[in-house]
Amino acid sequence: MPEAKAPTPGSPKMPPWDLGVLPDAPEWGRKNWAQMLGPGLLCAGAAIGGGEWLMGPVNTGRYGGAVLWVCTLSILAQVIYNIEISRYTLFTGEPIMNGKFRTFLGPMFWLGVYLILDFGSLMPYQVASTATPVYMVATNLRPPSGDPATRDLLIWIACGLYIVASLPLVFAGKIYTFIKGVMTLKVLVVFSTLAFLAVFYSTPSTWLEIITGFFKFGTVPAQSGQAENIFVSLLSGRGFPKMDAAAFSALAAFAAIAGIGGIKNVMVSSYTRDQGWGMGSQVGAISSIIGKHDLQLSHVGKVFEANEVSLPRWRRWMRHVSREQLAIWGTGAMIGVGLPAMLSVQFVPRGTKEEGWGMATLTAQRVQEAIGGPLGTFYGYLLVICGILVLLPNTITDADATVRRWVDLAWTGSKRLQKWDPRKINLFYFWVLAGFVVAGVIILRLLPQPKELIQIYGCIANFALGYSCFHVLALNVTLLPRPIRPGAFNRTALSLAGVYFLALAGVTLYFEIQKGNRKLGYTFSGIMLLLIVVLAVYAVWLARRGGERQGEPAPA
Repeated sequence: MPEAKAPTPGSPKMPPWDLGVLPDAPEWGRKNWAQMLGPGLLCAGAAIGGGEWLMGPVNTGRYGGAVLWVCTLSILAQVIYNIEISRYTLFTGEPIMNGKFRTFLGPMFWLGVYLILDFGSLMPYQVASTATPVYMVATNLRPPSGDPATRDLLIWIACGLYIVASLPLVFAGKIYTFIKGVMTLKVLVVFSTLAFLAVFYSTPSTWLEIITGFFKFGTVPAQSGQAENIFVSLLSGRGFPKMDAAAFSALAAFAAIAGIGGIKNVMVSSYTRDQGWGMGSQVGAISSIIGKHDLQLSHVGKVFEANEVSLPRWRRWMRHVSREQLAIWGTGAMIGVGLPAMLSVQFVPRGTKEEGWGMATLTAQRVQEAIGGPLGTFYGYLLVICGILVLLPNTITDADATVRRWVDLAWTGSKRLQKWDPRKINLFYFWVLAGFVVAGVIILRLLPQPKELIQIYGCIANFALGYSCFHVLALNVTLLPRPIRPGAFNRTALSLAGVYFLALAGVTLYFEIQKGNRKLGYTFSGIMLLLIVVLAVYAVWLARRGGERQGEPAPA
């Protein structure tokens, strides 16, 4: 009988997979509920970030809950994307970025593409925004003034926080376990605080507005200063509403950051590996440089033979990941959007125009006034502290997610690094992290305003995630064996997710050009068109070559 071999891994410039045995998925039940909590919980904590805390209230404070529908589509699209990138990791034990580098055109070509798409991850908008609540806590809730000395102080606070936030990644042992613990604490404190205010101080009409707002599809900010629904306007004969360019850009940035957003979503794939799910249990994990030295990470992925024993296990793993993404991450992301929005709708006068922490500060002040007395003062401080808890841990996950995707790629794709001891992954991770932090500090000095950083990130993130949807679809239907590939529903859903994010990116650039940002708009438009042409060429190649043989087992 011929010896079983691993499927061919696509590009010959990437090392071949090893062959292993797929372990079984944990059984669903109340007694082992802790085994259900994995990347979804960690990423639900990451989902409560700058978008939900800063950009969300900016939009809902001005236009109400009717604009939350963009988050519904964004989060649902990210759920299907997260499931599909986890599919690749469950089969190979590799993060999804490694899979992308295995596809047609090879690793060096995709290196250039994703360096462009990942540029937004260098924008440290989370930590730049954290400097304001830290300043407020230190000055008895006094908002920072706009004078040069205060602005410079905020920049130094942000730089210091950036360095401090990166230290746990050096000392924390198994990095995934540490981040999971931090996010669990964050979810408990922030959710409980916001839920208390929502239950005891929000009216039923506010609840109704927020809940229905998630389903008022097509409602957009108009030049009239009100939110208008595109479909209602067309059906009533008023034509297409004239949208407010600046307000729509803020709404698109909100959609880009809601949930996780952009290339940062690939952290789900890496954390699925480090959780030890599927074939992730066969390859190891990344540890910090100080702490847990018994961890190591294989240089290559490990796959299993698709047969009558492994396929039922595989289907249980896919149900397990899908359940966790829908029930834990998707639900947590929706709550993370809804609760801060509820505060702005309940306590801030409709039509208020504020940016970032201006709206967050105003919300805290209005909550303090509405509750009154010592309890009001307590919750005023607590909301500002929650702002720190929301943004600072996300600085840690952003740094880790960005560093680990490039560390993973180099660890697998670099012939020089393939000669390293697998236990030395922590040393390589440390040096890449140090370079990332230095780059972030430089950017904070050059572009200190959080609004600028968020706008740059939002402009890139929607296009990057939309582009990645189609690339993931291509690799999952070519590199994976036929029984492991996504079905028609998942393929269609992932394609629609890609169209949604690309459309948001295109409309945002159109409005940036309309606002007068022609240089930015035309530059990004040119890059978008070039990369879309590349993806189209890839699709034509797949159609002509059939692509079907790439994921089939190699002949014995």
